[in-house]
Amino acid sequence: MRRLILKAGLAAALLAAGGLAARAEGPIVIKFSHVTTADTPKGKGADRFAELAAKYTDGRVKVEVYPNSTLYKDKEEVEALQLGAVQMLAPSLAKFGPLGVKEFEVFDLPYILPDKAALRRVTDGEVGRKLLGKLDAHGIHGLAYWDNGFKIMSDNRPLRDVADFRGQKFRIQSSKVLEAQFKALGALPQVLAFSDVYQALQTGVVDGSENTPSNMYTQKHYEVQKYATLSDHGYIGYAVIVNKAFWDGLPADVRGGLERAVSEATLYADGAAQKDNDDALAAMKASGRTEFIALTPEQKAAWQKALEPVTAEMSSRIGKDTIESFRKAAAGATN
Repeated sequence: MRRLILKAGLAAALLAAGGLAARAEGPIVIKFSHVTTADTPKGKGADRFAELAAKYTDGRVKVEVYPNSTLYKDKEEVEALQLGAVQMLAPSLAKFGPLGVKEFEVFDLPYILPDKAALRRVTDGEVGRKLLGKLDAHGIHGLAYWDNGFKIMSDNRPLRDVADFRGQKFRIQSSKVLEAQFKALGALPQVLAFSDVYQALQTGVVDGSENTPSNMYTQKHYEVQKYATLSDHGYIGYAVIVNKAFWDGLPADVRGGLERAVSEATLYADGAAQKDNDDALAAMKASGRTEFIALTPEQKAAWQKALEPVTAEMSSRIGKDTIESFRKAAAGATN
């Protein structure tokens, strides 16, 4: 049924493209679908983009935002974009590995990004641009990177030492890197859609999860997790993408207005991400539902050592050159 719906969306998109060519009098509609709630950094960024798109195209574009998986879940949304059922997404960077653009999985490698400054050097530079360019061959055009933040681990047992992970079932996005990460820790990774995580944690289908504080808070995961460890072991970010055929079919001045809207929405979304994560962490601590654990330097070093083999294991999948150029960019190296 989903495939039929997606194919119907493709037909509608082709009709819409014909409408663009004919310069229809009505506004150009962009359906922007995402899987988080409207009050997350991604949701706020999408809503801000919708406002700015109307402003900078003088009302020629109307962006319809569909949050919280109201249209498509994790595994469906990229295919929906390729088929033209929606025109715009901001999927997590882990989504592109299953699509065949495995280089994006470099962002999932544990402890590869020490801080936000290193992240900016990657996403704002040549490495980030080259990665987005790899999407064109798949009918997707990349516009920008949006932050969520650094991840923490949650579980119903305290996670301090590597041995604490053994035998625990952890929800992951569909990512070979994340699968290898939890296997390296002795845990059992389980791929689940983001919208299904709360129930899975509540019913014991999985024991724990990794996510940013803002996602953990807005999805109420803290209500069903006794402990969370402030590990900052990985990063969650998004790529703002559009259907390439749709984008290329837009009038040049409309594309220009939308690019300006994306640029300003990116600054807004990134600022919201930092504030929302800080506020979410404070709110969860205040609730008393979850105990937050800070790793000692020795414990963090042990986590890093246990996870070191993941990079070597994934190098043939992601590409040694990609990992090396990513690390150089993150470190601020010029060559």
